[in-house]
Amino acid sequence: MRLKSFAASLAVLAVLGVIASPASAANKEHQQLMADLRMLKEQAQLLQNLIGSVTDALKAVNTRLDQQTEVNRKAFADQKLVIDNLTNDVRVVREKLDDNSVRIGSLTQELDSLRQSMQQLSVRPSGTPEPDPSAPDGTQATGGSPVSTVGVSPQKIFEAARGDYFAGQYDIAILGFTDYVKSFPKSDMADDAQVNICSAYVAAGKPDKAVEACDLAIRNYPTGDKIPEAYYRKGLALSTLKDIAGARAAWEEIVKRYPESQEASLARQGLERLKRP
Repeated sequence: MRLKSFAASLAVLAVLGVIASPASAANKEHQQLMADLRMLKEQAQLLQNLIGSVTDALKAVNTRLDQQTEVNRKAFADQKLVIDNLTNDVRVVREKLDDNSVRIGSLTQELDSLRQSMQQLSVRPSGTPEPDPSAPDGTQATGGSPVSTVGVSPQKIFEAARGDYFAGQYDIAILGFTDYVKSFPKSDMADDAQVNICSAYVAAGKPDKAVEACDLAIRNYPTGDKIPEAYYRKGLALSTLKDIAGARAAWEEIVKRYPESQEASLARQGLERLKRP
């Protein structure tokens, strides 16, 4: 009887062990899953912290880049300002150098004029009359014939000749301008003087002489600022001489080479006149 009871108890325990075994296994699996979840959460948190650190680092880098860009911009602006100031200073220095060159050229002409005057005074015969102080520009009173002024500056010679031109004394003006060109052929005003000779011949009614004087200006001073006027005056002289082809060629040259000049406008008017019967 006791044996039967003990066997029954063992059977019950066996059944309970079979039932409890799957429950224990399920509990362990659940615990493992929970552990895995906690690990994943911890890793996700670490990853989130890492992303936050990287984001902060990127913000710091962007901030530094913005600061460096601003510094570079200011540096470039300062450099541009310095360069602009230097450029302006160079321009001012160049202008002063040009002005000094003009003054030196003028002084050189003055010295040449004084040197020529001294040489002329040293070789002048004893019977040569002194310059008449009452005569204009100190010219000698020799029956009204103009004589080159001794010791007068180039500017005064040029201005005196131009004054004669505007006064209608074309022959005297031609002599004055001719003397200027011969005495100061390298002067900045030499081309002006030669073209003025051409203009004086045109005004004096000597177109053949005017053509020669204009050709001389064009040949000797090809880069002078008065060359457009030389071509225009030459065209007028040739037109007076009935050389229509020559006048047309001279005026067309102005329109071609100096289209924006005032002489080009006058030349176009001259070309229109040539077309009329």
